[in-house]
Amino acid sequence: MTDFLDHARAATAEMRSVFPETPLLRNAHLSDLYGADIWLKREDLSPVRSYKLRGAFNAMRKRLDKDLFVCASAGNHAQGVAYMCRHFGKRGVIFMPVTTPQQKIQKTRIFGGDAIEIRLIGDYFDDCLRAAQAFCVEAGGHFLSPFDDADVIEGQASVGVEIETQLGRAPDHLVIPVGGGGLGAGLLSQFGMRSGYTFVEPSGGACLRAALEAGQPVTLPRVDTFADGAAVARIGARTFEVLKDVGLANTLALSEDRLCTTILEMLNVEGIVLEPAGALAIDALKDLGQAIRGRTVVCITSGGNFDFERLPEVKERAQRYSGVKKYFILRLPQRPGALKDFLNFLGPEDDIARFEYLKKSARNFGSVLIGIETSDPGHFKRLFDALDAHGYTYRDITDDEVLAQFVI
Repeated sequence: MTDFLDHARAATAEMRSVFPETPLLRNAHLSDLYGADIWLKREDLSPVRSYKLRGAFNAMRKRLDKDLFVCASAGNHAQGVAYMCRHFGKRGVIFMPVTTPQQKIQKTRIFGGDAIEIRLIGDYFDDCLRAAQAFCVEAGGHFLSPFDDADVIEGQASVGVEIETQLGRAPDHLVIPVGGGGLGAGLLSQFGMRSGYTFVEPSGGACLRAALEAGQPVTLPRVDTFADGAAVARIGARTFEVLKDVGLANTLALSEDRLCTTILEMLNVEGIVLEPAGALAIDALKDLGQAIRGRTVVCITSGGNFDFERLPEVKERAQRYSGVKKYFILRLPQRPGALKDFLNFLGPEDDIARFEYLKKSARNFGSVLIGIETSDPGHFKRLFDALDAHGYTYRDITDDEVLAQFVI
């Protein structure tokens, strides 16, 4: 372990010639909210707006005899590799899923310039990973793993080296987002038993929890790509070897919809722009409660590559999770004045956000799709009680995943 720490410190020192350390900032809003001393390690403020630059730098600096570097990435690792290819004057071929947000694809091109080529392959990370590895063998390049590489893990540990220097000691507790496990493995190797840990994953990509339950890395049958920076179907073999004893009790799998409430809160209250994976550690504070009260806690805000074209979706998901927006199908009499009767059930803070209705001939009733926003989830009980009392037939489809995909 001493060798690892020495190598991580050396890597951190080498990084200073390329980019400055990211700030460790105490957040008064979160500290007051959770009764703890909450610090944010702002990896969203790195040159590529994520910590992935670190692992790419460390792995590439040790392989400068290679002329071609190949990687697969959902976005952040791609940007780190692109940045370092341009810095070291090396050629890079970067494979990204077709579903990668355009903002990340564009920034990868900007960072890499003429030094890189981007190939969009597959709908999921694991699809483009296989394509990248096959191309690497064929072209004789050096594959830069986004997480499952000893040099990448060592590079990500530089986050911990900086935290310890900036804070003056090891924090009482670290909250770490997990995708493939490179950052978590690096920080656990850096701090060991000197800190407590919570490893956080999106519920639609909880590959660490699945591996801990199985006792070995397993491939998830399905991955929700919303938190694309952490949506990985299988934890790395090397990273799991480091993380295999962390225990399920020290992991959390968080709802992607709830994650949206934290993205909006940090944007509106603190002016901090976080991508979904970058908000994982902060969102986890809601579940830690007394475990962190009075303690010094560092949350890794791992990325800020957020495409603002996604903001309407984030707001929509946050409102639905918070219970202030609902969609339902209402059976409405097809007669004059029926709509007016329904509108009388709405309160002063209830706002119709969606209304779709087409009158059907030769029918006494028609189905109406209605979306309503309000200021308090309790207002819906009042509305539904009124509809029940007057004999209306309706169905709340807000949480019906199949219907929501088609109509919301």
